[in-house]
Amino acid sequence: MREFNVTGLCVPELHYMVDISKKLTQIRKIVDKGNYFTINRARQFGKTTTLAMLEGNLEDEYVVASISFESVGDECFSSDAGFCNEFMRLIRDALVFADVPDTYMNAWYDEKVETFSGLNRHITVMCKPDIIPAGKKLVLMVDEVDKTSNNRVFLHFLSMLREKFLRRQRNRDYTFHSVILAGVYDIKNIKLKMINEGAYTPSETENKIYNSPWNIAADFDVDLSFDPSEISTMLIEYEADHETGMDISTVADEIYGYTSGYPFLVSRICRCIDTKLGKNWSHHGVQEAVQILLDESNTLFDDITKNLENNKELYDFMYDMIFIGKEYTYNAMNPIISLGLMYGFIKKGERGKIGIANRIFEINMSNYFVSRMALSKKSVNGVKHHDIVKGEQFDMELCLRKFAEHYAEMYNERDADFIEREGRLLFLSYLKPLINGLGFYHIESELTDMRRMDIIVDYAGEQFIIELKLWKGDAAHEKAYEQLDGYLDGKGAKTGYLLTFDFRKSAKKQAYAKWVDFGGRQIFDVVV
Repeated sequence: MREFNVTGLCVPELHYMVDISKKLTQIRKIVDKGNYFTINRARQFGKTTTLAMLEGNLEDEYVVASISFESVGDECFSSDAGFCNEFMRLIRDALVFADVPDTYMNAWYDEKVETFSGLNRHITVMCKPDIIPAGKKLVLMVDEVDKTSNNRVFLHFLSMLREKFLRRQRNRDYTFHSVILAGVYDIKNIKLKMINEGAYTPSETENKIYNSPWNIAADFDVDLSFDPSEISTMLIEYEADHETGMDISTVADEIYGYTSGYPFLVSRICRCIDTKLGKNWSHHGVQEAVQILLDESNTLFDDITKNLENNKELYDFMYDMIFIGKEYTYNAMNPIISLGLMYGFIKKGERGKIGIANRIFEINMSNYFVSRMALSKKSVNGVKHHDIVKGEQFDMELCLRKFAEHYAEMYNERDADFIEREGRLLFLSYLKPLINGLGFYHIESELTDMRRMDIIVDYAGEQFIIELKLWKGDAAHEKAYEQLDGYLDGKGAKTGYLLTFDFRKSAKKQAYAKWVDFGGRQIFDVVV
């Protein structure tokens, strides 16, 4: 019986998999043109599985040498001779599983080749049309290419491939028909990383940044994330085996709503439902799986934390997007935007704006920022889970009343600058421990701006919609009722909550908590 796989390579005979045949067709067109290109996607984005499936797709017309630097030791990159020998060994070993004669396979390793000029000539011979078996063309795939990111030797190798590609264009050389490099870092970012790690001297740095050895690469704009229809193809296979009666389209849409089709997250949610939640393929089952995912430690979330901790500019950028509501225009030349895209934290949204990549990443990073707040002196505490939750029912009205009480005790106008920037984070640091275990929250990114933030709290099957605002006057507050009413209408909800931070001096400030009937909807209005 197949299962949902979240570790390593996915195999159709063993695992439930999304049908990516359309993506493979798009990638094959790039290969057929003889292009060299890179597949740069974030961690656990299905790159290795995509390469494996592509290899099978190409075997009718090409000899594919699929290698990886994952298990290659550092000594391989310590000298030209070490790299040349290891590269030829990797090619030879990869061709063991290709439909080629042993003579061709074994000829790929020549122990006398110890320089790049020698490797250059060797590749020319091995790629001649009358040498490659069955009149096919040779395609080179290199996975985990960024494992070599601190080695000049590999960049020398890329420069050699570049020169051979250009000579081939003039019919002056034979070389690989297509070269595919896969990893998190693209070549430009590898060089920037090398510079940051001191691999280049200051006198070399300026030219080394801009003189890319891979400026021959074709654009790779194939979307490797899964849309709802593609997620459905995996669920259809599962349903044929298990007959759970799930509404496949609804469940696929729900999974996509949290993951935006990030392959690891899609598979992880499905695996949780299958193995931990009694095959509860429903709206509530997806929510429970998301809660399990958010509570666990995995390498993907560990990477998110590590990358935020190691780069203050990236930390501030993500914080400002999530909690301050700053809008950024897409510009791939901006180093921080480029880094956020590379790590998969952000994506190009509508109207040329930058958005958070998916809801789970947003919750994960929000939780991270909240935990940092909880460790600081600026926090609201004293309220316990059992004060707010009776049985399994969460009392959001009481939660907001308690927050207002503790806020009034701990803060005053002297803290206005702090609260104006940190107030939203302060509230979430108060809320998170109260809903932990049976609930979670997410921020509606598309509605977040400098003036408002919409938070959705899911708890034990019940949903609460809270809008956070800054006080901008009576007219603006009335407008907030209209905004929340429209949002509630879109969600089909009858009740909403409005929390407003008022930074005026005490004489003008009027803190209160009251229910308001607005066009037949009930809004609990709290001003602190």
